[in-house]
Amino acid sequence: MTKTIKVALAGAGAFGIKHLDGIKNIDGVEVVSLISRDLEKTKEVAAKYGIAHVSTDLADSLALKEVDAVILCTPTQMHAEQSIACMKAGKHVQVEIPLADTLQGAQAVVALQKQTGLVAMCGHTRRFNPSHQYVHKEIAAGRFNIQQMDVQTYFFRRSNMNALGQPRSWTDHLLWHHAAHTVDLFAYQCGSPIVKANAIQGPIHPALGIAMDMSIQLKAANGAICTLSLSFNNDGPLGTFFRYIGDSATYIARYDDLFNGKEEKIDVSQVDVSMNGIELQDREFFAAIREGREPNSSVAKVLPCYQVLHDLEQQLN
Repeated sequence: MTKTIKVALAGAGAFGIKHLDGIKNIDGVEVVSLISRDLEKTKEVAAKYGIAHVSTDLADSLALKEVDAVILCTPTQMHAEQSIACMKAGKHVQVEIPLADTLQGAQAVVALQKQTGLVAMCGHTRRFNPSHQYVHKEIAAGRFNIQQMDVQTYFFRRSNMNALGQPRSWTDHLLWHHAAHTVDLFAYQCGSPIVKANAIQGPIHPALGIAMDMSIQLKAANGAICTLSLSFNNDGPLGTFFRYIGDSATYIARYDDLFNGKEEKIDVSQVDVSMNGIELQDREFFAAIREGREPNSSVAKVLPCYQVLHDLEQQLN
């Protein structure tokens, strides 16, 4: 496929805009349709990015013959259903993390991808961040082996707010959204499936109906372990911080930046063509479409993560 890949993007919030900014740097790709629930806000974003078609209904965009692929940056609860709708309309799809909020939903998406042969990918961005790619390459070269990962995912979120501090229509979830990043990354970096997983959670928030604090332990088949702490109550530095403790080094990853155990910065600028994990994720999606291949973080490759999340949810319930 050498023609321009024409894309519909659903969700004009904080993450949708990150994708639009990333796609601006990718040749041969054009966003031709923008979908979001607030029509006026959607028109405003579309005008800024030169997007001609605007709608509040995904079905309108799926009906456009010119659309080759869809990127979904919509509420978690809609991910599986909308991914299935995209493939049924013959469109390649990239859905933001998480793939689904149930194991059954995730399995249904994977089953339809196998049936259609379309490219279906989930936004497990940590696989693409230059910081984590650097560590992955060290492991692949045999220079580093993970003994332990220590991960903190911290936010201050007492109400339904997005990454820009704007009100959102749905409730975020520590287990099915934020833990998904680390559960998948741990198995991916170890090159070994998770064989043991434990979880405990703090009190349920009276208004939001979710646990605001959670602790997860993981063990891979190769013996590596991971401890993950998650909180929506943390009034301090926000985001996810990864400490890789290995047999030959310690690495600390903060989004696209990487440090050694002594907090000395490691240059990861040459790891890939960009320092932006979201852009690199999108580049992989479009490259897989052009090359007719399975992408890194395909829905099939990330499915084991959702089995672990399901098992943890059963424990917590």
